[in-house]
Amino acid sequence: MIKSGKKPKEKSRKSRKKIQQFPTYPQKKRNKMKRHPKESLTNPSEKTGLPPGSIVHVGDFCQLETVISKVTYNRDTVEQERIGMPEQLDGFDDNNSVTWITVEGLADVDLIEKIGTMAGIHPLVIEDILTTHQRPKLEIYDSYLFIVTSNLNTFNDEEDGDLVVEHEQISLLILANAVVVFRERTDDLFQPLIRRINMRRGKLRSMGADYLAYALLDILVDQLFLLTDTVDDTITLLEDRLLFSEPTKDMPVTIQQLKREAIFIRKHVVPIKELTGAILRSDSKLIHERTKIYFRDVSDHALRLSEAVESYRELLAGLSSLYISGLSNRMNEVMKVLTLFASVFIPLTFLAGIYGMNFEYMPELHWKWAYPILWALFLAIPAGLFWYFRKKKWL
Repeated sequence: MIKSGKKPKEKSRKSRKKIQQFPTYPQKKRNKMKRHPKESLTNPSEKTGLPPGSIVHVGDFCQLETVISKVTYNRDTVEQERIGMPEQLDGFDDNNSVTWITVEGLADVDLIEKIGTMAGIHPLVIEDILTTHQRPKLEIYDSYLFIVTSNLNTFNDEEDGDLVVEHEQISLLILANAVVVFRERTDDLFQPLIRRINMRRGKLRSMGADYLAYALLDILVDQLFLLTDTVDDTITLLEDRLLFSEPTKDMPVTIQQLKREAIFIRKHVVPIKELTGAILRSDSKLIHERTKIYFRDVSDHALRLSEAVESYRELLAGLSSLYISGLSNRMNEVMKVLTLFASVFIPLTFLAGIYGMNFEYMPELHWKWAYPILWALFLAIPAGLFWYFRKKKWL
């Protein structure tokens, strides 16, 4: 484990995108502060004025400890170790095995720069690795490929139970016999792949670094399927509530928040389709023809994800229309009831108005059965109207 020599200010901010199922929530404002160029920044705009290629960490998540792990394998052997110093890294040019190096935690920019220099990476690539607001992309160089992709996952917030979408930028360097992964945090995302390497079954142990890169991308894309399933469930839950219960005044805000989250997800998911397409079109010698068929499978999955995310816009637009329709239907029902009551009481009010006049010569006023007859009319008229309304299927 490597601890950064110059510790930036510890932050607990996370690039969270909240999807509240029904209640509204206040947006948390980030505190803007000026920092030293060597410290971690929160927003790319804070790099304004710095020269191109400035080695500065930019990200909402700042893990102060940098953890470096290394897995070296071939058909017969597997070696897994934690690296204490970057000088211990080797295997970039080992033709007899594949080396997988994972760097977790990007706050120690001097350490990241040193690793990049050892791997022969351009300073602008190191800048993109440390600026964690990049769009997924592929850059082709003579001796390596640089891939930027995203890891999106969901969990329930412990404080209020809301569904949270969290973003992490993951950068991959594909060399001839090595893959270097740069991550913002430490977790067990790639543990299934490590178990596959240790099991000695399948093609992974007998293939090259390009196949390892495919396996890493495949895990990230599969993780996105979990995200889309969760968002689909959230939209379906809201749709059922709009259909089978009365709309509430907080639903427009919830729908608008979901639209904003859908835009955020689309920004990170749709470019992955372009990324995999660029890999398939690439003529780089680092991607062998025998491996492109596997990248084609990832491309198909990315296409499905892209179509699912694009459908969110139509689904949420439909929810807005459904909410408006629900309000209109509810108002129509209320107006229908009020109209029926008015229709019943208009003739009764008419009769009561006539016999409420103070004329002296009104013959019905002196009839013995006038009062009971009038009450009979008061009861017969509403009964007749209700029968007519039912016959017309207005009730």
